[in-house]
Amino acid sequence: MKKITVQDILKKKPEGRKITMLTAYDYPFARMVDEAGVDMVLVGDSVAMVVQGIENTLPVTMDEMVYHTKMAKRGVTNALLVGDMPFMSYQAGVSDALRNAGRFLKEGGAEAVKLEGGLEVIQTVEALTRAEIPVMCHIGLTPQAVHRMGGFKIQGRTEEAANRLIEEARELENAGAFAIVLEAVPMELAKRITKSVSIPTIGIGAGPHVDGQVLVLYDLLGIFERFLPKFAKRYAHMKEEGVKAIIQFRDEVEKGIFPSEDQSFK
Repeated sequence: MKKITVQDILKKKPEGRKITMLTAYDYPFARMVDEAGVDMVLVGDSVAMVVQGIENTLPVTMDEMVYHTKMAKRGVTNALLVGDMPFMSYQAGVSDALRNAGRFLKEGGAEAVKLEGGLEVIQTVEALTRAEIPVMCHIGLTPQAVHRMGGFKIQGRTEEAANRLIEEARELENAGAFAIVLEAVPMELAKRITKSVSIPTIGIGAGPHVDGQVLVLYDLLGIFERFLPKFAKRYAHMKEEGVKAIIQFRDEVEKGIFPSEDQSFK
């Protein structure tokens, strides 16, 4: 399998081929995703919730995101590696955005960055693309705006809100974005947005009429169990299996079964 680039992602939409993306935050899980043939690995700021145990994504820092991106990079051979710009790494101004996005590529080994926002980040997207940093954008439910939105709520339910999201998608494409994540929007609106732009749309809670799908890996594998969003699907139950294995280890140690001669040196 050849190395996937931004240009390969862009070609998939006109060819009618669906795009896949999953999160990963370290070497072993990034390696699993890469070996499975997924198109893109996103080192998401969701690490704050599913790895660090925080209630939202806001506290994760640039240093932490670069650290996790470095780890994921070591496990990725074929997929496009995307670094997720954390809260306040780009909102304060274009110079901050350029410096921090550059860190993802220079220090973390990412090949693109993702940032949240619509019309308010147009100048930032333009500046990053001028600096030869590929940008994936993210509209709809944007977790970094959880306090303004009043929680994790579906976006674009009114015609006015829907039209704004369509406008934002078009402007982000014009600014140079190579793809747009649509999170928690009605599927018919996601279909309208997808038809309104020539760059790929990647859905998470946006229904089937988009150009690709992304999920948090810990949801897919059944590792994170504090809650499961409606749009997520568990394909495995790794936490359940892991607890069973740990209980077996505990029991065998207590009963003197482990270690046996097979795990011992002579």
